Amino acid sequence: MSKQVVIVESPAKAETINKYLGKDYTVLASYGHIRDLPAKNGSVDPDQDFAMLWDMEPKAKKRVDEIAREVKKADALILATDPDREGEAISWHVLEVLKAAGVVDAKPVRRVVFNEITKKAVLAAMNAPRDIDNALVDAYMARRALDYLVGFTLSPVLWRKLPGSRSAGRVQSVALRLICEREAEIEDFKTQEYWSVDVKLQTPQAQTFTAHLVQFNGQKIDRLTLGNQQDAQRAVDVLEQAAYRVKSIEPKTVRRNPQPPFITSTLQQEASRKLGFGASRTMQVAQKLYEGVNLGGEQVGLITYMRTDGVNLSEEAVQAMRQFIRQDYGPNYLPPSPRTYKSKAKNAQEAHEAIRPTDIFRKPGDVRTYLTEDQFKLYELIWKRALASQMENAVLDQVSVDIVTHDQAAVVRATGSVVVFDGFYRLYQEGRDDSSEESQEGGEEDRRLPKMEVGQDLTRLAVLPEQHFTKPPPRFTEASLVKRLEELGIGRPSTYASIIRILQDRNYVTMESRRFTPEVRGRLVTTFLTNFFEKYVQYHYTADLETQLDEITEQRLQWQAVLREFWGQFKQAIDGTKDLTISQVLDTLDAALANHFFPALPDGSDPRQCPACQTGRLALKLGRFGGFIGCSNYPTCKLTRQFKVMDGGQAGEGGTEDFTAAGPTHLGEDPDSGKPVSLNRGPYGYYVQLGEAEATETDEKPAEEASGDENGKKATKAKKTRKKTPKVKPKRVSLPRDLPPGEVTLEKALALLALPRELGPHPESGELIYAGLGRFGPYVKMASTFVSLKKEDNVLTVDLPRALELIAQSGKKTLPLGEHKKHPVTVQKGRFGFYIHYQKLNVTLPKGTDPESVTLEQAIELIEAKLGREEADKAAGKTTGTKAGAKTGSKKSPAAVGSASKSGGSTVGKAKGASVSRKTASGRQSKGSK
Repeated sequence: MSKQVVIVESPAKAETINKYLGKDYTVLASYGHIRDLPAKNGSVDPDQDFAMLWDMEPKAKKRVDEIAREVKKADALILATDPDREGEAISWHVLEVLKAAGVVDAKPVRRVVFNEITKKAVLAAMNAPRDIDNALVDAYMARRALDYLVGFTLSPVLWRKLPGSRSAGRVQSVALRLICEREAEIEDFKTQEYWSVDVKLQTPQAQTFTAHLVQFNGQKIDRLTLGNQQDAQRAVDVLEQAAYRVKSIEPKTVRRNPQPPFITSTLQQEASRKLGFGASRTMQVAQKLYEGVNLGGEQVGLITYMRTDGVNLSEEAVQAMRQFIRQDYGPNYLPPSPRTYKSKAKNAQEAHEAIRPTDIFRKPGDVRTYLTEDQFKLYELIWKRALASQMENAVLDQVSVDIVTHDQAAVVRATGSVVVFDGFYRLYQEGRDDSSEESQEGGEEDRRLPKMEVGQDLTRLAVLPEQHFTKPPPRFTEASLVKRLEELGIGRPSTYASIIRILQDRNYVTMESRRFTPEVRGRLVTTFLTNFFEKYVQYHYTADLETQLDEITEQRLQWQAVLREFWGQFKQAIDGTKDLTISQVLDTLDAALANHFFPALPDGSDPRQCPACQTGRLALKLGRFGGFIGCSNYPTCKLTRQFKVMDGGQAGEGGTEDFTAAGPTHLGEDPDSGKPVSLNRGPYGYYVQLGEAEATETDEKPAEEASGDENGKKATKAKKTRKKTPKVKPKRVSLPRDLPPGEVTLEKALALLALPRELGPHPESGELIYAGLGRFGPYVKMASTFVSLKKEDNVLTVDLPRALELIAQSGKKTLPLGEHKKHPVTVQKGRFGFYIHYQKLNVTLPKGTDPESVTLEQAIELIEAKLGREEADKAAGKTTGTKAGAKTGSKKSPAAVGSASKSGGSTVGKAKGASVSRKTASGRQSKGSK
């Protein structure tokens, strides 16, 4: 059998597939994309029919070299990346680079795709190869070029015309607009008072229930009909004197259909509602379930591909589910025929299956011991939703009872329902959208009513008026934002998580209590774009562009034609801003955001009147680092305000008012030290702080005394020679990314300030293990071994067993040998192999030494030998590692460089164009293959 190289994206996927294929296959990972457009002007050239310049990712070069070496020795190349547009693009990039390196030549190249990583699916795919789908690659090119052209053309305009702003993205800007417009709706919302009136009634059998007023004096009672207490009291006066009888009973049977199996967007929404997972967290966990989990020695993919917008299921999967339902739930729960679903999402691609378990007979409880908590929760959610989609309807008996007063003045209504047959309810019910008005109002679906008859008299027990106030529309959660983007046809399943992450990374929005709040920076950018580039943040325009990208995939449009039409209009809009002055931008933003920055004051006074000088007018101004509010009488009046809605506070003359969330929030006091604990916001995000900055003792005189007199020159000289008073900085700890500022309590703040915390000793080596926060986020630490916590881990709650698991998974093996001079001696595994660790000393094991066979005596001998060499070097005036030698050895002469390039080096590096190529209208051509 010939030797074949298989290329996939990730090492986890490679590990799983490698076990399915025989020894004649070598499975390697590209680690995602190996090339991208360089972050500089000219990477996409509209004048050359949108030719693209691709550059090798720095981290990818070593991996590509390894792939090239293996392909050069192999008889065939198999590209097995994911079955979507991005997967097709990764395969195309890998092939182009390998062609440029000259290692493919006439070798057969095959493209295989599979929707699940199981042995059966992988082997079936290997027997059904195809060529790279150029239409998918074209769609990828068009999308990538569009995003590049918008980002690298529009962002500089933002930087010049709106100082302090960050980059603008094609789809992210539209998502930001949704969040900002919702915030404006909330600010403009006028609360309305309204009343409801309920009547508590009793049947002759002494059973009680509640009915609500629906008609009074011939008028239908809607939500806002009773607008004040007086209106409600008139109804109460009548109802309290009335007698009641049953007017009508309307029973009906309702059948509830199960929801279709998950697609990417609905999985993100439901995981947010039911599990509290963000979109990125959901996709990371799902990726692991897809790529494969070790189930007692066997690597198995547990779910099908999780980036999909198709709701259909394979015939084989449906039949397996029907068999499971009949076997575990009984024939009553099995519908007569399989259920089929049609996607409601705009422009859905039905080619892919919905997300489902690869084996429905693999119950969540059967694999729980092999999964992390997050993996188990998400797998159980996917398993239940997929199985429920093929179960029988739930059947409910609903009843509506109208009750009339004897004088016909009022009608009250009671509704309720009873589940007659639970059907799919037995397994699964979709979570309620917590951002919907219905979820805030509640429902009566689960209420049961007593048995009644028409004409029956009822006894009034109480009349219950209740005051309410209308609520503004809720801020978007991740679930509701994804749902809205999907409804509008903006973005695609694989992009929602990155859209949300980018908005947060650019500090355009913050998330508090799981809801998005736009930052002022985000609102300024959105207002700027909607006023000067309105077309390009329109919802329907962005959705239409997505449709065109899909039509490229279906070969109904040519990708350069789409780019030409977009670029001509977009470039004209950009050129139209050349003469736009910052003053014009300021005036526009100031007017558009007036209600936000200067809302009406309760006393009716002018919200723009300067509270310091009383004569100036407050307005929006821009500085080097962004916007602020300042007085028109500057520099006479130096009042400035940081951004936030004004609340009528006053400032002293020349002072600075800080109405932002950046101001410290007092959380309480540390019970041990008595120092204040506060939540603060700095330039790099939120942090908690213990105490306040304190000045230390100094011999310097205060500046006023050192100046001597009021002579300008003498005072200036005195100030220049005076040293700054040093300060004792209070302890500060940044918030972990998974802890929203709104959820920080005194208890959590003290726990963060107490980091690192001791988890316990390692059961073998006895070395203590700690959990803490560092430059790169939360971690667990043992000796010199640091392991970053996963997304699902919490630095405040991670325990010793989980820490041991993470350390073991990190591949850094620790073998305890004993003690030398009361200090532990261990053998550890690092990046370059095994070594002996003793205090701060590391000694590499001799080549060929079995780490398992090293004794304490041999380790001490190696330790003493290295200590002796270091002492000898010190005595000779040398330093370990010879820095000077390292410096001289780091530079090569031109001749040496030329010699190296001729004689060998990187396999890929031999071809000049291997990492840089252009895609032109005439086709795909790599520079190195010309």
